[in-house]
Order: sequence, then C-alpha cells, then structure tokens
Amino acid sequence: MQNFKGNNWSARKVDQIYIVSVKDRASIVDALTDFVKSQNIQAGEITGIGAVNEVTLRFFKPSNKNYVDKTFNEQMEMTNISGNVSEIEGKPVLHMHVTLGREDYTALAGHLLDAKIRGAGEFIFYPLNTRIVKIKNEEVGINFYDFENK
Repeated sequence: MQNFKGNNWSARKVDQIYIVSVKDRASIVDALTDFVKSQNIQAGEITGIGAVNEVTLRFFKPSNKNYVDKTFNEQMEMTNISGNVSEIEGKPVLHMHVTLGREDYTALAGHLLDAKIRGAGEFIFYPLNTRIVKIKNEEVGINFYDFENK
C-alpha cells in the first residue's frame, strides 16, 4: 500500500488499483489528468462518485460530425462517472461519461468535458498493463481505438 499526492488530488495504491480523491473546488479533468501522468497510466478504467457545482457536458451529433457543449451551474450529485484512459497524439486522455442528480431528483447525463468538484470527488482507477492509442476516424468524426498501433 502506497500513498501519493499531486495537483489537487491524493491517492492510495492497493495492489494494482488506485483510490483517488479530488480536492473540493478542483477541476476533475485537470486533477485526474495530472494523476494519470504522475503514475504513468497509459490505459485503464475509471469509476467515480461525488458532488459538483459546475459541469460542461458534450453531445456528439453524427449527422454533422459536430459536438454540442452545454454548461450547467448548479449543485449536483455525481451519481456515476465511468470512463477510460487512452492516448491520443502521444498524450494521455480521459474519456468519461457522467450521470448527475439534480436537486429536484431529475438527472443529467452525457460525455464529461469538465466539472468542478463541490464536496467530494472519489474515484477508482483500474490500470491495464498495456498502451491503448486512439485515432480519429474521419468518416465518423470521432476517435476510435487503434489496436494496430503498438
């Protein structure tokens, strides 16, 4: 068991799995990207829960290959984050989707562009002992795994 600290995060490694806490008021994407870089995680799975007060979601429209981003500024429960770590153009990239509970008990969901923790941010990383690269598929307009790339 080892403990680690970084830019707006702290973590504990148990066997091969990391338990990560993101500090209150920090950007989830900035903190977790710093964590992934510091631990040299090239591929893996992410899950998480917590609370946020600002979130930007992204929605992909295949008809025109465009993204639509929308920001929500309200206190919400992060009931689930699920995602993965891969590499695009030599840099680690987090691809995460989120479900958020609003005060009126309705939910928002989508691709997580970023969010600010307001309360707790609790994540589990399951690293994989491999390197996964994504390459943009121009026909579809999004990045796909490229297993030919070593």
